Amino acid sequence: MLHCVTFSLLLPRRSLKMAEAHQAVAFQFTVTPDGIDLRLSHEALKQIYLSGLHSWKKKFIRFKNGVITGVYPASPSSWLIVVVGVMSTMYAKIDPSLGIIAKINRTLDTTGYMSSQTKNIVSGVLFGTGLWVALIITMRYSLKVLLSYHGWMFAEHGKMSRATRIWMCMVKIFSGRKPMLYSFQTSLPRLPVPAVKDTVNRYLESVRPLMKDEDFKRMTALAQDFAVNLGPRLQWYLKLKSWWATNYVSDWWEEYVYLRGRGPLMVNSNYYAMDLLYVIPTHLQAARAGNGIHAILLYRHKLDREEIKPILLLGSTVPLCSAQWERMFNTCRIPGEETDTIQHLRDSKHIVVFHKGRYFKVWLYHDGRLLKPREIEQQIQRILDDPSEPQAGEAKLAALTAGERVPWAKCRQAYFGRGKNKQSLDAVEKAAFFVTLDETEQGYREEDPDASMDSYAKSLLHGRCSDRWFDKSFTFIVFKNGKMGMNAEHSWADAPVVGHLWEYVMSTDCFQLGYAEDGHCKGDTNPNIPYPTRLQWDIPEECQDVIETSLNTANILASDVDFHSFPFHAFGKGLIKKCRTSPDAFVQLALQLAHYKDMGKFCLTYEASMTRLFREGRTETVRSCSSESCNFVLAMVDPTQTVKQKLRLFKIASEKHQHLYRLAMTGSGIDRHLFCLYVVSKYLAVDSPFLKEVLSEPWRLSTSQTPQQQVELFDLERNPEYVSSGGGFGPVADDGYGVSYILVGENLINFHISSKFSSPETDSHRFGKHLKQAMNDIMALFGFSSNSRKEFH
Repeated sequence: MLHCVTFSLLLPRRSLKMAEAHQAVAFQFTVTPDGIDLRLSHEALKQIYLSGLHSWKKKFIRFKNGVITGVYPASPSSWLIVVVGVMSTMYAKIDPSLGIIAKINRTLDTTGYMSSQTKNIVSGVLFGTGLWVALIITMRYSLKVLLSYHGWMFAEHGKMSRATRIWMCMVKIFSGRKPMLYSFQTSLPRLPVPAVKDTVNRYLESVRPLMKDEDFKRMTALAQDFAVNLGPRLQWYLKLKSWWATNYVSDWWEEYVYLRGRGPLMVNSNYYAMDLLYVIPTHLQAARAGNGIHAILLYRHKLDREEIKPILLLGSTVPLCSAQWERMFNTCRIPGEETDTIQHLRDSKHIVVFHKGRYFKVWLYHDGRLLKPREIEQQIQRILDDPSEPQAGEAKLAALTAGERVPWAKCRQAYFGRGKNKQSLDAVEKAAFFVTLDETEQGYREEDPDASMDSYAKSLLHGRCSDRWFDKSFTFIVFKNGKMGMNAEHSWADAPVVGHLWEYVMSTDCFQLGYAEDGHCKGDTNPNIPYPTRLQWDIPEECQDVIETSLNTANILASDVDFHSFPFHAFGKGLIKKCRTSPDAFVQLALQLAHYKDMGKFCLTYEASMTRLFREGRTETVRSCSSESCNFVLAMVDPTQTVKQKLRLFKIASEKHQHLYRLAMTGSGIDRHLFCLYVVSKYLAVDSPFLKEVLSEPWRLSTSQTPQQQVELFDLERNPEYVSSGGGFGPVADDGYGVSYILVGENLINFHISSKFSSPETDSHRFGKHLKQAMNDIMALFGFSSNSRKEFH
């Protein structure tokens, strides 16, 4: 007797109720003696159809944007104008081609398939198309030549020469209309390679105040020998690379500084972004996550369609490179034994959420559309309400991404290359981004501002070492009290790019999406959306031992981080600009003064600058500790110096700092050039004592300003409490400080100071006190007392 056999193909979803289980079945078929009885699920087929439709829409939009960007600064419609113009002149018996159309006509005549009128039309269209392409190439090359001019940056602030005004008009003429995110990429100039002697001379100038006479004499001899002998040989190869590659620095910088690093990413490389300083729009964790995730996905939607406007300087004239936006989403760093790689997907339709040691896969689309904020809140609440326990080894699994890279790479290859472990790891690594629902409460507390901000910073930087997936492009973190933040991996992009996303998320969350009176996201829940899927793991004991080792390494590193994050209210950039000086130069000189008071000596100082005026540019170093800044600091601690003398030295040091910053931005920095020469020397297997010593010098004061790029999103005059906290990073040197700062509005500066408890020389809170005093001491030189500052506020 033949029995009936029923088969059900299930989609990979976890269902907690029989109704969801039934809906998850795509189709069933039963084998009987009479044949096969096929039963289709219309709901499942509908979801498959809508998913396919969504994918084809994205492909079409990418194709359309590719065409628009490919012909920029012209437009596709300009082709029709040129062709119609050519055809019109032909019918007017005027030859605009100087005989080229006639030659095309004669060539077509050999085919014998076209009438005379058809040949004329085809010849005109071909010539018009060729003319159109030639015009595009000419405009693009002209724009590239114009953008290679950087004299405007060195002009005195507030003064613009007639030549610069004419140049600006020319740039705007050749820039086209309504640029998309990547429209300017092919028109950006390449990063120039400075002359070896210029770089060597600038290096010697930068280290002069840090070296004793004998050491400087020895270094000068090494440098001059390098500039004459080995340097030109290495430079030849570097020039060759600059002609062939789009950017002679960026690929080597990504590989050798980031991807080949074998130490932990946590603290050493990853950085964080904080929420609004004072405001928590809702205290419901699921609701804040719902709005935050939806805002991030709206940004991704704009990014996929290239609707994000390129960043323009100098009155919306000079574009910056947008290449770093390409790998913001659907990206993960994959560990390797010798070097890591970056895995980037074109699209991802899910996120992975971590909560109480468990991993959940959450689909982002339903019925062919993006989940609404209230629906995402519903999914997050389901995760929060889930009572299940972590599987063996699951709770601390993410510690593998926090520890050393080689054990993680070996463990991944041995235990995560097949079966359910591979499927679950793929879900994490191929997610749009990673989300952590943190069990702690964080954020600024007025009754204890120092401790609360320090705790908040450390939580974002490293958490519990096993509750952030440090390999993902970024981890979105939502705390139990509704505060949120972000931890970002560094290799794929620099902080300003993540900052651009974060500004959009915070403003969209508060000013566009908003919350209902009860604190929930606006809108209605949807019971038809399937439950989040719990990821399944089978982690053997050997792997669990590796996890424990990585967690131990990460815990030691995290517990050693001494963090001090605080808002500086005394004054902001508004009052600094009244002193007719650069706010960044003011803060940098305050940092030099604070460090000298803290340590009693000067040190090699790193300030991050960007080189995105050039195609695929990333960063360059501004060596903020100069002879001029040292002279100013020594004058500030010398009671015999008058205020007038101190002010004169301050202005000299400030102008020097601005000059160094401009040189770095325009491709005439020191450190990236020397770094690339060092890489070439390694490829050629030649030893350079000069380069070896330069690249081994520690940066005991590493600084970075977080720029506010979308000021229009936050109207601080109407909403003064909606100020950003900025973000920060861990200490670069074991015996040094890491300092990040953001100038918020006109009256606030937020500082983030990091160091290590294990260093007897450093203390982040002590440095913070010196920094506050240094800021006030410098401002006092300009005659602004505390009372006058209050009046300015």
